[in-house]
Amino acid sequence: MARAGSRAARLLGVIVALALGGFALLHVYYASMIWWWRDHAPRETAFMERRLDELREKQPKAVLRYEFVPYARIATSLKRAMIAAEDARFVDHEGFDWEGIQRALEKNERRGRIVAGGSTISQQLAKNLFLSPDRSYWRKGEEAIITVMLEAMLDKRRIFELYLNVIEWGNGVFGAEAAAHRYFGTSASHLSAEQAARLAAMAPNPRFYERNQGAPGLARKIGIIVARMPSAELP
Repeated sequence: MARAGSRAARLLGVIVALALGGFALLHVYYASMIWWWRDHAPRETAFMERRLDELREKQPKAVLRYEFVPYARIATSLKRAMIAAEDARFVDHEGFDWEGIQRALEKNERRGRIVAGGSTISQQLAKNLFLSPDRSYWRKGEEAIITVMLEAMLDKRRIFELYLNVIEWGNGVFGAEAAAHRYFGTSASHLSAEQAARLAAMAPNPRFYERNQGAPGLARKIGIIVARMPSAELP
């Protein structure tokens, strides 16, 4: 019995060591990709890959609409709109807005369901680059680790540039350039304040708003974002 117990303990030790090794290798991969993206554009993200698989289940030849454009070619109006709508303290925090998280928890408690997440732009970028839209404690933990990596390895302007280029803005639509063409027939550099505010208002649930552009409440959200845009601080 003692010998059997010893073998089981050794086996458990091997399994734990392998699991920890795999965990470490995964995060080395994340870090290496983030380092590469310091001055290279992502060809595809985890979110893009998942959405493309979903599209090709119905249309085998489906392709994504995605074009990476540099920060200077994205309208200031859109930058201000996204900061105003998604993360007003982006330039000040180090990846996590604890006040925003607390407000989201209180709002969810009042509503009795999850209606707000409190995720920062850095957290959203972590999710879009590497993870999935599924909700779980494991995914949130991974998101937090990747967020710390992003903040440590990239400056705020690069984080924001990547975010504006890979965020989902419709079914198969990714990034500011594709969104500007999809909804307004223009480039990301020529978006007006109202157009930018509309894209920012759509961002939390883009595929729904793509189908329901006259949805109740959307116009009110656009108005709120437009009012907040002048005070948005950009990286």
